[in-house]
Amino acid sequence: MKRILSFIIFAFISITVYSQVITSIQTQIDSLKPVTILNLEFPYTENPKEIISHTGYSFLFSNKDKQAFWIAYQLTSAETVKLYNRSDRFKPDKSVKSGTANDNDYKGSGYDRGHLAPAADMGWSVKAMEESFYYSNMSPQKPSFNRGIWKQLEELTRDWAVQNKEIYIVTGGVLNDSLSSIGKNKVSVPKYFYKVILDYSEPSIKGIGFILPNESSKEPLQRYAVTIDSVERFTGINFFYQLPEDQEKVIERTLSIKSWNWNK
Repeated sequence: MKRILSFIIFAFISITVYSQVITSIQTQIDSLKPVTILNLEFPYTENPKEIISHTGYSFLFSNKDKQAFWIAYQLTSAETVKLYNRSDRFKPDKSVKSGTANDNDYKGSGYDRGHLAPAADMGWSVKAMEESFYYSNMSPQKPSFNRGIWKQLEELTRDWAVQNKEIYIVTGGVLNDSLSSIGKNKVSVPKYFYKVILDYSEPSIKGIGFILPNESSKEPLQRYAVTIDSVERFTGINFFYQLPEDQEKVIERTLSIKSWNWNK
């Protein structure tokens, strides 16, 4: 009986402490005030001159993997309104001096030319739409992944841009030395893809990350939601490093599923 009573007391204390911690973190988040930061979406890069910018997105290219380490952009509510249809004209990106992938690399590979910055996020501009089909914005994705859960995440992200007026997005494949490749240009095939999202506007500043295997999945997207800190550890990329240090710490270590609307 004493052991049961001790367990109940321990459990009560643990729940109380946990609730106090959660309340403290939420209080810190609620007190955050946005500041003006140029190119907030850019991850930390040792040589910023290597960043290439197009109309709707910017990126850091991996010559070895023939795709972007990351693609970063701001998406506003107004930009989710489609004014122009998909161009579907895939082409090499001449701004990458070392060369990108091309049609032949993907032909017969069994992989989709998976957008990192979705074409549907670029329908506000003819040029942005055309540039979204550069091979610098592509990564080999299994068809069931690209047309399934990855597409679901892209659609949900656009919903969040509408609901939160504007969000900052960074996305890409997780690149490392153990990956297989396709085509003559040896385009690496990521085993995982990530996306991090920052809502940096009042009244509810918040961040969220996702890590998804390059596979078909029927799991709900919440299953793959993680803190931005977790994505940083998994990818080695420092996201939103320009935020004031106190803000970066609390935003990136906090995962509040309830702060985001998951309903279509």
